[in-house]
Amino acid sequence: MTVRIGIITSSDRASAGVYEDQSGAAIRETLTAWCKTPWEPVYRLIPDDRATIEKTLVELADTEGCCLIVTTGGTGPAARDVTPEATEAVCEKLMPGFGEMMRAVSLKYVPTAILSRQTAGIRGKSLIVNLPGKPKSIKECLEAVWPAIPYCVELIGGPYLEGSDAGPKVFRPKPG
Repeated sequence: MTVRIGIITSSDRASAGVYEDQSGAAIRETLTAWCKTPWEPVYRLIPDDRATIEKTLVELADTEGCCLIVTTGGTGPAARDVTPEATEAVCEKLMPGFGEMMRAVSLKYVPTAILSRQTAGIRGKSLIVNLPGKPKSIKECLEAVWPAIPYCVELIGGPYLEGSDAGPKVFRPKPG
């Protein structure tokens, strides 16, 4: 069985064709290397618009059946950065530990990581994780949270995601 993973890049300029979306590509490359389970990406490149982000998150979770939806962009303090608000609006449960962990890791590299507002949440059987917009930061943040993602997806009724040896070791508690 092939699982579906949503990748959303929220960027006014990339969605207008001003530049190529390198962030979405970085997510796809990283997950391709780290997820051993066969999967297919469901990719969307959209502007930084809260209603559009909410609609896209709902579509990927409810219609496309993505067990994991990873966003990039829109997590800073600027007026157009509204991805966390859109994520919170469509989720039944928030998972603040993901954002806390990503900020903690990012602080090792840049002091401005405290300005980042990444979050995560659950909508139905979908885990939504907000990542920053820079490819280097994407990999650093995914490295911090990937060990918990497959088990979280499983706990919410999603498929069993198996990690590969190329990525951080996936953690699952031992039975008993």
